[in-house]
Amino acid sequence: MKKIANLYLAFVFLVLYIPIFYLIAYAFNAGEDMNRFTGFSLSHFQNLFEDSRLILILVQTFFLAFLSSLIATIYIYQVRKKYQDAFPSINNILMVAPDVMIGASFLILFTTAKFQLGFLSVLASHVAFSIPIVVLMILPRLKEMNDDMI
Repeated sequence: MKKIANLYLAFVFLVLYIPIFYLIAYAFNAGEDMNRFTGFSLSHFQNLFEDSRLILILVQTFFLAFLSSLIATIYIYQVRKKYQDAFPSINNILMVAPDVMIGASFLILFTTAKFQLGFLSVLASHVAFSIPIVVLMILPRLKEMNDDMI
């Protein structure tokens, strides 16, 4: 039984990781499509770094990720004692619900409430995505730290 479980696990990992390795390999393809490998080239990466719009999008993405995790951490740390009993229940809801469903729900909420779609709406949605991660990974570390350090 254990051998079948290991084979199944190996199969699942193959199904998950083969497309990623395929994309990595063809990122260095000299050709314009992914039908066949025509040679090694860094031209796609050169085009990426020459496009200032893509660099701006990349910088904004990292800024959004940092800011949303920081806001979620500060928020959870501030309200941890008041809502300590409610965290596991709320956190389970956010962990079980798919991110796409949560994102679509926020989009419906923001458009129904006539909220301007833009950086603030994306930031609010990402803070909601970050809360389960903060509760599971960061809050236990913060509890271990001395309050004078925080």
